[in-house]
Amino acid sequence: MPTLPLIASCSPETVIARRGTEHISARRFVQQAMRLAGQLPAGAQLLNLCEDRHHFAVGLAAGLIAGRSTLLPPTQAPEVLRRVYAFAAPLVALGDRPEAPAVLAQLGCPWLSLQSAQDAAGTDAAHDGDMPQIEAQAPAVVIFTSGSTGAPVPHVKSFGQLVSAARIQMTRLPAHDASAGYALLGTVPAQHMFGLESTVILPLQSGGVLCAERPFFPADIAAALRALPRPRALVSTPVHLRALLDGGAALPALDLVLCATATLSESLAREVETRCGTQLVEIFGSTETGQIASRRTAHERAWHLWPEVRLRCVEDQWWAQGGHVRTPTPLADVFEPLDEAHFILHGRSADLVNVAGKRSSLAHLSQQLLGIAGVLDGAFFVHEPARGSITGVSRLAALVVAPGLTREKILEALRQRIDAVFLPRPLWLVPRLPRNATGKLPREALQMLAAQLAAGSCGSDA
Repeated sequence: MPTLPLIASCSPETVIARRGTEHISARRFVQQAMRLAGQLPAGAQLLNLCEDRHHFAVGLAAGLIAGRSTLLPPTQAPEVLRRVYAFAAPLVALGDRPEAPAVLAQLGCPWLSLQSAQDAAGTDAAHDGDMPQIEAQAPAVVIFTSGSTGAPVPHVKSFGQLVSAARIQMTRLPAHDASAGYALLGTVPAQHMFGLESTVILPLQSGGVLCAERPFFPADIAAALRALPRPRALVSTPVHLRALLDGGAALPALDLVLCATATLSESLAREVETRCGTQLVEIFGSTETGQIASRRTAHERAWHLWPEVRLRCVEDQWWAQGGHVRTPTPLADVFEPLDEAHFILHGRSADLVNVAGKRSSLAHLSQQLLGIAGVLDGAFFVHEPARGSITGVSRLAALVVAPGLTREKILEALRQRIDAVFLPRPLWLVPRLPRNATGKLPREALQMLAAQLAAGSCGSDA
């Protein structure tokens, strides 16, 4: 069976990961992974809950070396962990904390803390041999959908699929003069498909540097970026980028920004490029397919497919296949093909709405809302009680974070931007939106908050 190296060609002393001022060489990384692989209980797959990206990568590498699949849950919510455990027990869980989450302890799931196991001095296993080779077709990860439109669904990815996608992604990144790859800092969790591909697999396969931290506050992101060598890159989401620009922190020059997980507006892309003196590349993909296209959003509307990936429509359902997408895979989006390798994205099929015979998408309407001065965050959604309306008309609602603005001012600004039939009824002002770690808004969380607001238990609609 064909194999691939765990890490792309590099010398044993090449720095492949950083945690603050600590530099981790390829030799040390492999030593840590091999030591952990030797500690794994027989027959168990891995549940990787590490938030430190270096620990996460060591755990993933240990599973690959030992021939074990690694399960990646979308959140650490107790109910999600129960479902994941039931799906693939027996499991051994890996994490940064000394003790396992309570739900895993109740389930009797063994726990290995990488904080103590990997940071202890003098505990690395001896390894001076060749780079470990990993079977390309063997299952590497079982990654779960975010659950933003329902219960998380598992999808298996082989190491070969992950490496193949990363190699294509490398060709879509701006060229630079340095001999090393990008140092990549991510605000997205490694358990998410975009985070896995762009903050773990990409640096390990491109000669880049993996950054352990996942900073949240704008000042912490800016400080972490300033500490990185050039060329340096930020891997983030539209929501995180908007918060970063609005956070007031002085941002260093960047050589690259990678963005995914939600619709990115052209205006935000341009602002990022201007403020950071950089190029922003937006990635399109899904948990089911992995990354399959990219574009320079500040300068183009069309997406460029990965070379071997093709889209086709069968009975109003779009499918992707080719390259690392081994089998025909349904997509939850609506496309306008321009030619075999380019397309325009019109949004998710579930986001399309029809009001009074006029069509739009929730993503487009939300972008118009976010374009209003003073709106910090906001989203349109279909108000769940209206789905059963005998008229068949969608009832749109919106949640808005806009200190200093009234409901009336926001609606008046929306009238200048969208057709009046799409004005949200109701529009609620809230202190924050229930976004998850990747900036998405789970449908269940939206409907729950809307129900609370409608009942008058929290928030304001005036």
